[in-house]
Amino acid sequence: MTIEHPFAQYVRILGKGRKGSRSLTFDEAFSAMTHILKGETEDVQLGAFMMLLRVKEENAAELSGFAQATKSFLDNRIPDIHADLDWSSYAGKRRQLPWYILAALTLADNGIRVFMHGADGHTAGRIYTRQVLEFLGMPTAKNWSEVESQLNSSQFSFMSMEDLCPELQSIIDLRNIFGLRSPVHSFSRLLNPLNCPYVSQGIFHPGYGPSHQQSAELLNYQRLSILKGEGGECEVNPDSTIKMHHCFNNELIDEEWPALFDKRHVKPESLDLQLLKDVWIGSKEDEYGEGAILGTLAYIARLMNKGCSQAECLDVARTWWDQRNKNRLS
Repeated sequence: MTIEHPFAQYVRILGKGRKGSRSLTFDEAFSAMTHILKGETEDVQLGAFMMLLRVKEENAAELSGFAQATKSFLDNRIPDIHADLDWSSYAGKRRQLPWYILAALTLADNGIRVFMHGADGHTAGRIYTRQVLEFLGMPTAKNWSEVESQLNSSQFSFMSMEDLCPELQSIIDLRNIFGLRSPVHSFSRLLNPLNCPYVSQGIFHPGYGPSHQQSAELLNYQRLSILKGEGGECEVNPDSTIKMHHCFNNELIDEEWPALFDKRHVKPESLDLQLLKDVWIGSKEDEYGEGAILGTLAYIARLMNKGCSQAECLDVARTWWDQRNKNRLS
């Protein structure tokens, strides 16, 4: 008699039809992702599992179960490294320049240790963090020793998922085979590999806000904020209402701030990364870009409990921006 594959049960839970299927519990999600990370699934099972989740859309128990399984899987690989702010970057930009990178570097210049992680290349026509950092002349970390060294020397480090967790990167790389993003793109934002006290996430689809917010509570993250960001990154669009979902000490808070500008700016015809350097050193001005930077810094100030109102947080943001090291990118 043929013995059923151990992973088949998880595919069956999701795919047993309209009446028979259901979502995974936290424990089931944890177990299923552990099997995947250990390479204990067949390719056809992995594809079916990921796409069934994609169609259903992951709930908080599943997202947090997947994230916790990955954190446990990585536990022995990651040394004890201190960082203040976990910043996930998995979307890429195509309409506007990645101004969020300048916001993150500003925080670093103000003594806040920022660990950023992300993936790139999965969607054509987008600009990703690693590409931008290379243009700016900033090294990215290939291992945890380099992460620690960069945090100690410049308060900022970026690690790509291919180095952070190659097992997840291999699933992200299936984007062009599936034709769709997998749940890995969602729960990777929740990983917080260095267990930072502050966690920032960007999302594009509003429906993911509450599920990630609830996931933060299940993962016992004390201060996490989720921003409906420009292009899905942790970047405020200063022309739009700023929508945030917080999980502060297990209290779930939804918050909106008004746009920073009354009139919308015209989208640039092309994205020239040189403008990032020019705005940083102050040789050029860009109203939209500086609004995006200040808005993003204000959002981080809210996350880090530096203020409560938009006005208070913007004051903190302006101080941070004024105190940036303009020679960092020269």
